Amino acid sequence: MAALARKRHGLDVKQLLRALRNRNYRLFFIGQGASLVGTWMQQVAVSWLIYRLTGSVFLLGLYGFLNQIPSFFLGPVAGVLADRWNRHTLLFITQALSMVQAFTLAVLTLTETVAVGQVMTLGFCLGLINALDHPVRQSFVVDMVESKEDLPNAIALNSTIFNGARLVGPAVAGGLIVVVGEGMCFLINALSYGAVLAALGAMRVRPVTKMGLEAAHFWQRLWEGFNYAFGSVPIRSILMLLGVISLAGLPFTQLMPVFATDVLEGGAPTLGYLMSALGLGALMGAFYMAARPDVEGLGRVLLFAAVLFSGGLMAFAWSHHLWLSLMMLVATGFGMLLYTSSSNTLLQTLVDNDKRGRVMSLYAMALLGMAPMGSLLHGELAEMIGAPGTLTLGGAIGVVGALVFGPRLLHLGDKDKPKGV
Repeated sequence: MAALARKRHGLDVKQLLRALRNRNYRLFFIGQGASLVGTWMQQVAVSWLIYRLTGSVFLLGLYGFLNQIPSFFLGPVAGVLADRWNRHTLLFITQALSMVQAFTLAVLTLTETVAVGQVMTLGFCLGLINALDHPVRQSFVVDMVESKEDLPNAIALNSTIFNGARLVGPAVAGGLIVVVGEGMCFLINALSYGAVLAALGAMRVRPVTKMGLEAAHFWQRLWEGFNYAFGSVPIRSILMLLGVISLAGLPFTQLMPVFATDVLEGGAPTLGYLMSALGLGALMGAFYMAARPDVEGLGRVLLFAAVLFSGGLMAFAWSHHLWLSLMMLVATGFGMLLYTSSSNTLLQTLVDNDKRGRVMSLYAMALLGMAPMGSLLHGELAEMIGAPGTLTLGGAIGVVGALVFGPRLLHLGDKDKPKGV
């Protein structure tokens, strides 16, 4: 009876980890799980370092801008490369370069020679790496999963490890910053890349014929990807709403040090608690997505998630009690994960495989590329109207975006509805 009840509610817990039966994906899952804890430790430590050195909200926003703006300009280029070159090799290169970036930041901080300009430069360098890494990583999931039925589960499990790390990493970072400083967080992150590099090296990847990229054909391939994505009503609607949410709402994490210190009157541990609460909500959302048996009804989930995230953001903005702030961030994290994961899953099920890299680069462009403009805007607005007012405005814009694009997305994933492409 319990199993039947779970199925009636659209969940099949027994199938929660079904994508792990694929050996290559299993290796990737384990390697990424270790590496992403270090990634989240570094993200929290960088924000704290900048705020400690400068006390400037604007510079927090500027770092977010520099770290993510490469995805806006280079994302489509990276998508063409992901469709034309070997994704396994490209991913190995991006992870190795990320390790070098983290080691450099660790050395500068541990030797107490770090300056805010160096942090900004290294953040921009990491943004360049991530501009290539994100579309390659999203596209490579298909290469690791042998059965297409396991693809939605693999995407959801990616979100699970990402947000499980978001739960653990910031809490560990908050404690380490107090005891040994930010530099140790950067060093641990650098070492953690060894896990994912080892996993990539252990994979048995089937030979994939990838064509070279002649200069004369590059712009043709790039334009073909744009035409394909924006000529499809559902794909275009998903990307546009994602862009609105990313611009208005997702950069809110850059302002977490302000809420931890100025609004809630705490310190580095408080920042860790806030980020971990966000991660807990996102992890809950990831488990829900992983347990879903298929994409039926996912359009409705997407719209609910957009409203929940935006509404949670507005409620968090005006809380002055730590316990209430943590509760609001759990709800916000849940909505954020449901939204990004359902968008990813719907896109991956809608696109043709030979255009997957280019469409997922546009996904990265909307998710990560719009966020830097939002980070800069959030930083400037926070100086003018305060951090709570800034998040309230961002959440309101997100709700309006969901209402505008809702009718085009409501029935995506329903088996009795046409794709609309």
